[in-house]
Amino acid sequence: MAAAGEFLNYVLRSLKRGVELGGFPDDFYKIIAKPQRILAVSIPVKMDNGSYEVFEGYRVQHCDVLGPFKGGVRFHPEVTLADDVALAMLMTLKNSLAGLPYGGAKGAVRVDPKKLSQRELEALARGYARAIAPLIGDVVDIPAPDVGTNAQIMAWMVDEYSKIAGRNAPAVFTSKPPELWGNPVREYSTGYGVAVATRETAKKLWDGLEGKTVAVHGAGNTGAWAAYWLEKMGAKIVAVSSTNGAVINEKGIPAEAVLRYYQREIPFDAIPGSFVKDPDAPLYVEADVLVPAAVENVIRGDNVGRVRARLVVEGANGPTAPDAEKMLYERGVVVVPDVLANAGGVVMSYLEWVENLQWYIWDEEETRRRLETIMINNFAKVYARWEKEKEWTMRDAAIATALERIYKAMKLRGWI
Repeated sequence: MAAAGEFLNYVLRSLKRGVELGGFPDDFYKIIAKPQRILAVSIPVKMDNGSYEVFEGYRVQHCDVLGPFKGGVRFHPEVTLADDVALAMLMTLKNSLAGLPYGGAKGAVRVDPKKLSQRELEALARGYARAIAPLIGDVVDIPAPDVGTNAQIMAWMVDEYSKIAGRNAPAVFTSKPPELWGNPVREYSTGYGVAVATRETAKKLWDGLEGKTVAVHGAGNTGAWAAYWLEKMGAKIVAVSSTNGAVINEKGIPAEAVLRYYQREIPFDAIPGSFVKDPDAPLYVEADVLVPAAVENVIRGDNVGRVRARLVVEGANGPTAPDAEKMLYERGVVVVPDVLANAGGVVMSYLEWVENLQWYIWDEEETRRRLETIMINNFAKVYARWEKEKEWTMRDAAIATALERIYKAMKLRGWI
């Protein structure tokens, strides 16, 4: 992960560049470079041994000019407030770019969830929901899962919030289990969106995705499901990694095996191929497409020279440092930015939220079709602008486009 504050500096640099390229006034940058509100909380949890641990958590509400705050909750041992601020800013951009009626937010608790028992994890989830309850709501701020959290954790949180509210309040949290007002597409929506963005880019750059090789860095929810859908779209997965190593197979890795590993049905070394101890190995293999789908800052100035893919599609948030991205473009490598490529999760959260507000549900096929349509239209909009502005990166085009909608809304509301 990036050094303390480094990731936030990356995001602020991208934001500043977007303001300059879009021709917006400096005062606009001053406003969006700071979150509207930061909540820091302490969450005491009685552990299984009878002692108490107090966990530190945050909820950063960056900007709600376009609608309620929206963003995930991350449980991770190395999370910082600076990271949370950066991620909230990215959510504001991502939601604006996708045309959603949302602002940006992000939540976090500094904890390694793998070290907690199921009872301890539930107590932490409920404690966090109670702590942030005064500042969230179905038309105020709608949390969702992120790294280290999942549908079960959202179920505990929505249940805790509903107890406080004295009624069922399904629309306050998204990505819940289908039995608790969720939608089955949400489980794979981020990875599916990454696959759609990859396919649409491949159509523009090449003849399509059929037969192209893909290396996936990370086998969590985004990486595993991206591999699954990319294979269904005709690509061949040749590398995948976990936190302990990587599997490389030039003949092709069955995406079903990657998905089974993610779902804890098989060990990582049961995935067909050659195991190597370096988790970063997929970054450097010979492949048409690289999907960094783990954490931020994995492609940097010190290792970008080893990246051999022709196309990088960001499944994770902030995996490519600005200096590394510049070097990739100088070599003719295209980078599809996170605010565009991994927006499938929040787009699906929006669809689930709409269902919950109306106490209505679409079936899986209809939901996936709506998600795909939004992703395709979003990509087409950014790609057209990138083609027009020859000196820009695709990230420049995406951020400038997102900022345009935010700036117009601020002007109309009299904020600036």
